[in-house]
Amino acid sequence: MAETIVVSARDGWAEVRINREEKRNAMNRATREGLANALAQLRGKAKAIVLTGTGGSFCAGIDLKEVEQDRAAGIDSSSEEWIGVNLAIRAHPAIFIAAVNGLALGGGSTMINVCDLAVASIKASIGCPEMGFATYPGMAGPALQLSGVTRKQAAWMILTATRIGGETAARWGMVNECVEPEDLLPRAHAIAEGISRFDAVALAESKKAIDRIPAFITDWKEAMDHGQMVNEVIRSKTRAQEIGRANFATGGKNPGQGI
Repeated sequence: MAETIVVSARDGWAEVRINREEKRNAMNRATREGLANALAQLRGKAKAIVLTGTGGSFCAGIDLKEVEQDRAAGIDSSSEEWIGVNLAIRAHPAIFIAAVNGLALGGGSTMINVCDLAVASIKASIGCPEMGFATYPGMAGPALQLSGVTRKQAAWMILTATRIGGETAARWGMVNECVEPEDLLPRAHAIAEGISRFDAVALAESKKAIDRIPAFITDWKEAMDHGQMVNEVIRSKTRAQEIGRANFATGGKNPGQGI
């Protein structure tokens, strides 16, 4: 049986691809476990991770057929397992880039929103179909609302179950860019490669700060003070700031300069 998660390690970054094309890359238990294991193995090795799907789908969410089989057998752990995988992405020190190649429903939508950055193909189709099952999207809904879209935009996806394309997702700010299908992976790879040139500690601490402001810190003075504290933490863990300043002072160029 083919691996349901395929990891391609590069220099400082990696691509993680969901590989259940015949099931529209739905997340059954084996795939959830495979993704969790891949994230653990890449911790401290990849500064950036491109997350994508095989074929015409990004991810069709949790495998509902398996869920029903489990319920019939008295097992009901899929939600907690899936929450754990998504929280692992948020807690991971790497920067995650969703490369949304096609269909992204329910849990697929959740993954887009828990990733730090996202690029979508113009063929992407993103939705929350749960209302058709008389269900609030218990993970995709909160992730959508925490992503920064407006209340009306979140309500549109949750209450009407209408899918949106890549261009609309970019206009709403759900993804950073929308590109032609053939440009999707090259663009996501280029972003990951660029990020991989930065200091790992600075990336990880900055990712944490982006989550805290304004989710937990809304006061301007408190936010500015927190920003200074973040840099103190970075300096306590790495000499990258000191080296970068010295390099700049002597006429050298640091990663990211001139972008």
